[in-house]
Amino acid sequence: MADQTSFDPPRGMRDFYPEDMAWRNRVFDAFRAAGAAAGFSPYDACVVESYALLARKAGEEVANQIYMFEDKSGRKLALRPEMTPTLARMVAARQKQLSFPVKWTALAQCFRYERMTKGRKREHYQWNMDIVGEESVLAEAEVIGAACDALRRMGLPDDSYRVRVSSRALLSELLEASGIPPEKHQAVFMALDKRGKIPDAEIEAILRDGGLDGQSAAAALGILAIGSLDDAAAKVSPDSKSVAGLRELFRLAEIAGFADRLVFDISVIRGLSYYTGTVFEAFDTAGEFRAIFGGGRYDSLLTAIGGDPTPAVGLGFGDVVVTELLKARLGGDAAAARKGVAVGFMFPEQRDAAVALARRLRESGECVDLSLHSAKPKQFFARAGAGACAKAVFIGPDDVAAGKAKMKDLETREQTDIPLGGGAL
Repeated sequence: MADQTSFDPPRGMRDFYPEDMAWRNRVFDAFRAAGAAAGFSPYDACVVESYALLARKAGEEVANQIYMFEDKSGRKLALRPEMTPTLARMVAARQKQLSFPVKWTALAQCFRYERMTKGRKREHYQWNMDIVGEESVLAEAEVIGAACDALRRMGLPDDSYRVRVSSRALLSELLEASGIPPEKHQAVFMALDKRGKIPDAEIEAILRDGGLDGQSAAAALGILAIGSLDDAAAKVSPDSKSVAGLRELFRLAEIAGFADRLVFDISVIRGLSYYTGTVFEAFDTAGEFRAIFGGGRYDSLLTAIGGDPTPAVGLGFGDVVVTELLKARLGGDAAAARKGVAVGFMFPEQRDAAVALARRLRESGECVDLSLHSAKPKQFFARAGAGACAKAVFIGPDDVAAGKAKMKDLETREQTDIPLGGGAL
């Protein structure tokens, strides 16, 4: 049987046709603008990383999802599933030369071999923002605030999402107060992070397999029922630094203008093993989608790869979920905003006039879609109307003779004169 070529991309990977690029550009432009507005410096890195670096620094689930391969020299390499380990490697390499704190941002293409569900692909782009070298909770406020700013720039209303905030340090304190020793906390984190993905009975079985007795496993699950920061604070030391840090984050969010989107949620844990303090995830308020973005504090990651002890806070913001959310809330055509001018001509004799007008419009800052061959007026305007341009100019023999043509607004149908010579546009 002859081989048949498939015209589909590999499962979980994506092609971006022009209509898809309109949405991608809307999201990416907001990412870049919000990062710049918050004073973050852009960086980038290789998409192929050392497998050892990625496998050590991710949670067990992510480690199992890595696209790993050997090169022709037998080196174990991988496509990056996330950017934070790469960032840590880069910072550690120049730790003696950098002036801390550093605020870096990247738009990284990432790959994970995982089960396909709504909002989850095996290839996605992720906006990363990291502040390295700062202990203050203001670092958390800055990255969360920038993410909220990006959503505003995309056009998502503030009441469409909430950022759920917790602290792994606080969860550790609550586990200790329940009699669960620190050496078991990491395993408990990984088990509790599965809440909502598998039944509680399975989570309890995982906890017991990890060495907890029935009472301790039930106590660990019971912690997730805590409904407010005040309730959590009542169960730990009055001098709890984690409680104080969360209270300060909420206070700073009030000043920065996004406190209305911030809520305490002890069940936010994050699946990656390197988080050490504050953790957060954003979800749409209707509960229809996966997490929009997430992140937290990871003060030990640089040390784990051989660098000096350095506090850090980071955020990962994927493009898949937010694009689906924007389409659902704003409409599937919202990204197709018209801009620019379509320029066409009736006969080959008017081509030079069309080229000259396109040049003048482009030099004035306009985007111009210049027709490449002559066409009848009806044919030209049908194509222009179906395209992305906001205005159109069609040049015929009479227009060249008169030295001017008509600029038509494709929405309002209003027309204005535009000179074809060297006059002002």
